[in-house]
Amino acid sequence: MSKATIVITHTPTWRDEVESVLAREDYAAAHYTDRVGYVARLAQHNAALVLVDGDADDWQFWTTTPKSSPATRRIPIVLVSSDAARRAAALGQGANLALSPAELVQQLPTLLREIARVPDPILMEQLDCQCAEALPADGVLSIEKFNAGEYYAQHDLFEALWMAETGPVRDLYRAILQVGVAYYQITRGNGRGARKMLLRSLQWLAILPDRCQGVDVAQLRADAAAVRAELERVGDDGIAQFDRELLKPVRISYHY
Repeated sequence: MSKATIVITHTPTWRDEVESVLAREDYAAAHYTDRVGYVARLAQHNAALVLVDGDADDWQFWTTTPKSSPATRRIPIVLVSSDAARRAAALGQGANLALSPAELVQQLPTLLREIARVPDPILMEQLDCQCAEALPADGVLSIEKFNAGEYYAQHDLFEALWMAETGPVRDLYRAILQVGVAYYQITRGNGRGARKMLLRSLQWLAILPDRCQGVDVAQLRADAAAVRAELERVGDDGIAQFDRELLKPVRISYHY
């Protein structure tokens, strides 16, 4: 699995110090200065934590926007500002925590351990074990429905599997379900709804191994990404021009 990503907005004075800590703690850093596509980039990076430059004029945008989308609302937001009043205001506008720059540098190793949204190693080990098992019969049927273009039917079947499963492999069922719902929205001409659902699926697809219970997850990620790119290209008004040849089947091997 790749390193967990910590997002830093703008170019704050504390960035270099924070990057040194992140490198030491084996995290990757991503820098966001362009507001366009903020939520989509967070989902694509599977961001573990966002450090908002609270001294920038648009701090509210960077703080509140992730909380508006199911794809990113679970990502912890830490606002960092030298202004005590702004730190207090941020807590009422979506920030999980508000710190001064000095407090951030001092407390960052602890924050990374305690609030960064990083997969639990024990759960990941359990996921690997479950992924080595065969896909349940209802899962095979669900994928057959998906591959036949019966996206609504696959939703109901996978939802039942997801609700019945208590282990981490349930994220496999949720991921395929959400990609299928996105494809269903495309067939209904709802590009906006499809994009939202594909963004939601990213957080589950990102933590799965490339193959799980016979499902080619790596290919599903690539196919979903191609669909998202085409949706962006045609825009909401051009959904009729969407190339439906991009709605690929889920690849699965039935032999282990």
